[in-house]
Amino acid sequence: MNYNPDIHKYDKIINLPHHQSKKRRQMSMTERAAQFGAFRALTGYEEAIAETTRHTDERAELDEYAVAELNAKLNYIKDNPSAAREVTVTYFVPDAKKSGGAYVEKCGAVRRICEAAGRLVFEDGAEISIDEIVSVEILSADESELF
Repeated sequence: MNYNPDIHKYDKIINLPHHQSKKRRQMSMTERAAQFGAFRALTGYEEAIAETTRHTDERAELDEYAVAELNAKLNYIKDNPSAAREVTVTYFVPDAKKSGGAYVEKCGAVRRICEAAGRLVFEDGAEISIDEIVSVEILSADESELF
């Protein structure tokens, strides 16, 4: 059996009365707890947990049929600017902090398609990369004209 000399180290003082200051009054439990209220040992911990649990979507790859349909609609918008002005575009926005991103819808009037920059430009100045677009719905045109 192992003998531990530290077991009886505090035998002389264990039963002595607790020291009470004669100069200062004893703090209440509420006052004592308030001292540590502003202390945060893990600064940024809540933010890190929130960032870890924040949901992002994975970017879906379009099949060849979806790409063909998307190209047909974009060509229709380009060739018929007056007939296809109001559109709803769903596009992918990559997340800046972690993998994945979010799908966003933008409704509005299309000003033009800038092929050189690969961007769809809206009347309100918003620009969307054509590479990020996953669907286009033309609101002000007859869908039967597209195909």
